[in-house]
Amino acid sequence: METPAQTVPTMDNLKKPHDSGDIMDRSLVVLQWSFMRVQWAPYTYEVKHMAIKLSKAGKMPCRSWSLEALKTCAGSVGNDGKLVPACAGCYATTGNYRFPNVKAPREHNREDWKRDSWVDDMVAELDNDRYFRWFDSGDMYSIKLAQKMLEVMKRTPWVNHWLPTRMHKFAKFAAVIAEMEALPNVVVRLSSDSITGETIDGATTSTIVPFAEDATESMTVCEAYTRQGKCASCRACWNKSVAVVAYPAHGKKMLGLIAKAA
Repeated sequence: METPAQTVPTMDNLKKPHDSGDIMDRSLVVLQWSFMRVQWAPYTYEVKHMAIKLSKAGKMPCRSWSLEALKTCAGSVGNDGKLVPACAGCYATTGNYRFPNVKAPREHNREDWKRDSWVDDMVAELDNDRYFRWFDSGDMYSIKLAQKMLEVMKRTPWVNHWLPTRMHKFAKFAAVIAEMEALPNVVVRLSSDSITGETIDGATTSTIVPFAEDATESMTVCEAYTRQGKCASCRACWNKSVAVVAYPAHGKKMLGLIAKAA
């Protein structure tokens, strides 16, 4: 039997049966068509699995797109080369975040955003979302990623986007962050490195306080600690009129750092 040519099989280049109705030729058509389906099935499977992978943290009222903690957090390192206090006690390096099934989508996302169709896919994925959080772990370590995120934000005006970030430390991100902040549906919340309530300049920022009572009157305290760690109906982080959100420290790692600093 003639060996099939090494080309991508299509309905146009499949061998067609002779007019004589030769049974062997007709069978070959069926075999060739089946070969095409079997050969390309794994490829189709991979394409589907290059789709957007979002996560849903237990406390959050919405989904998020995340990356690996610290590995994608350029702003987590201070001038002394050490992790800044807020990142040294990062919750996303402990607990469930250590499990392979939690780490896998974050590792996937680090490469997936580089696809040409990523922005289109994100816009389609957020069709029914009304609130969205960028990064329950990780940060927008690349200016190209930040620009793609900006495009997603522009094309999803029905979604309220919240972006916590430390990339404001780097001058090259200033322009894209300013464009994000100018959008009515986006809150870029610049994160302080402090775990004792020090704040930074910015229209919308955040800081960590040892306890809720350590927050000042100008701060809006995250009250998730009163609701078993859940946001419930609160949307302060997405609210442009909330200047500073103060997060009471939680987790053994963070509380241990605060105890040492006291």
